[in-house]
Amino acid sequence: MTIRAHRKFVKDYNKLTKSQKKKFKERRNLFLQDEFSPILNNHALTGEYKGFRSINISGDLRAIFRREKDSVLFIVLDKHSNLYG
Repeated sequence: MTIRAHRKFVKDYNKLTKSQKKKFKERRNLFLQDEFSPILNNHALTGEYKGFRSINISGDLRAIFRREKDSVLFIVLDKHSNLYG
């Protein structure tokens, strides 16, 4: 599986702290091994993000993505309250 990142996601990622970036990389690697690992809480979204899915990165940090044929496109990376509030 190939992982791609939308430019918005890249901007969000660049704003993270060093420890948050490390946590994202850990979760990304886990996602590549088992995208439905209970740790990730991979789930479908509704409303504004209908058709997308979300995984937990840490505490309040979420990554929103969309499955494509042979790849995953990460769209947004932000706090839960900013994404759904």
